[in-house]
Amino acid sequence: MATEEVRTTAGAVRGRREDGLTVFRGVPFAAPPVGTARFQAPQPPTPWTDVRDAYEFGAPPPQESGPQGSGPQGEPATGDDNWLTTNVWTPDPSPRAPRPVMVWIYGGAYKMGHAGSPGYDARHIARAGDLVVVTFNHRVGIEGYLHIEGAPANRGLLDQVAALEWVRDNIAEFGGDPGDVTVFGQSAGAGSIAALLAMPAARGLFHRAVTQSVPGTYYSVPLARDIATAVAAEAGLRPTAPDLATVPPRKLTQAGESLGAKMATYTRWGQAAGATPYAPVVDGEILPKTPWQAVTAGEARDIDLLIGHNSQEYRLFTVLGNLLGRITEEQATAVLRRYAPGGGEPGERAYREAFPGATAQDLFERVQSDWLFAMPSLHLAQAQTGAGGRAHLYELTWTPPALGGILRGCHALDVPLLFGTYGADLGAVVFPGGEVPPDALALTDRLQTSWTSFARTGDPGWEAYDPDRRLTQVLDTPSEVRAYPEETARGLWEGYAWEPLPLLD
Repeated sequence: MATEEVRTTAGAVRGRREDGLTVFRGVPFAAPPVGTARFQAPQPPTPWTDVRDAYEFGAPPPQESGPQGSGPQGEPATGDDNWLTTNVWTPDPSPRAPRPVMVWIYGGAYKMGHAGSPGYDARHIARAGDLVVVTFNHRVGIEGYLHIEGAPANRGLLDQVAALEWVRDNIAEFGGDPGDVTVFGQSAGAGSIAALLAMPAARGLFHRAVTQSVPGTYYSVPLARDIATAVAAEAGLRPTAPDLATVPPRKLTQAGESLGAKMATYTRWGQAAGATPYAPVVDGEILPKTPWQAVTAGEARDIDLLIGHNSQEYRLFTVLGNLLGRITEEQATAVLRRYAPGGGEPGERAYREAFPGATAQDLFERVQSDWLFAMPSLHLAQAQTGAGGRAHLYELTWTPPALGGILRGCHALDVPLLFGTYGADLGAVVFPGGEVPPDALALTDRLQTSWTSFARTGDPGWEAYDPDRRLTQVLDTPSEVRAYPEETARGLWEGYAWEPLPLLD
């Protein structure tokens, strides 16, 4: 198999020619965050003198078990300490004719995920757009986001800044244009990108952004500290970097998993008690404010945004939790009172009156889809346009036929469609037996064309969102551009502000 060599700022790497592209895997962008570097900001990689083979993905970062908590061939997420690595797919590793660059940031509830997942194989996107695609690992869970004494906040976000700095300094040697970088990500990856829009350290490192299902969960410092105390207690430790460093990274993840089963009992965490122990922390320094505050203030006005969500995001979690068809009126009431704008009985009443024919199952999923993903995404687009910036909005409403259509427009459905990785991760569930219907192939072509066109020109193929017409690309078969489909929900959440989640009295 043909190989090609490229020199990075740390040393030369050797990639392989695969299916018309040259692919480099496992290239360090930072030093391993272990030993004295554990729980600290990322540091530059140690230079090397020989040519380094870049044929294999770097080890996944330490993480909890789950659908994304496995290595490239399905092995457990273990390996060496060299977690902070990048991967590059390029049509031509030459600086003579630089191409636009797309940088993928994975999701996983800020506690799992890795760039070596087969669902993130970027070859199809790189070929479809004739551009360079980069993916990378970043710290998740306790290592990346637990707010502990003696460590900077948001270490996972700092890893992402370091990876984007690596792109700025090195991507020209791989045939990419460092002045034309688009970041794109889904779920916690989209939430990370939204945070990057508000981070001074990330300014100038990317020029366009695609956020797929932005979660609205950002934590206040008091809440984050209280969660850290509870996580550390599961390991019998104090929430400090020296104490937690006494436990090996891949073993420490067990403390997070142990707490996860108890989170609903921590009523003082409010809405966060039903979410995840980890999220970006609005610490006033690394992340000075929420994305909505920053975008409203015009801090991302010069960055073109492509923003969207799926039609029934929370359906994935009811299916995975074996809750489909089992939701009671009492359960629906509880989540309506917790998540609906206004909260309590008024919030519940507003939702029930707005959706008078909805079942308990419908309301349970609807309010959590709206609170967690749909309305945060919509409001980010509204904040951008209100500040004089440009945003394009979409909603994916397609229902895959698998499993009798029960998944509907669920969370993460966009990932296998965008990457064309139908047999990997969620794609293996959505397309069992490798049977991909023509509708799905058409949607993949549409997503890849729109996303790569946006990366090249800032135009995905439909008009920008504005507060009057609210034009939205509805991705289905057939697709159409029309006014934002979720008008009832939009009205319910009008005026709502996504503030850092507090620690309750």
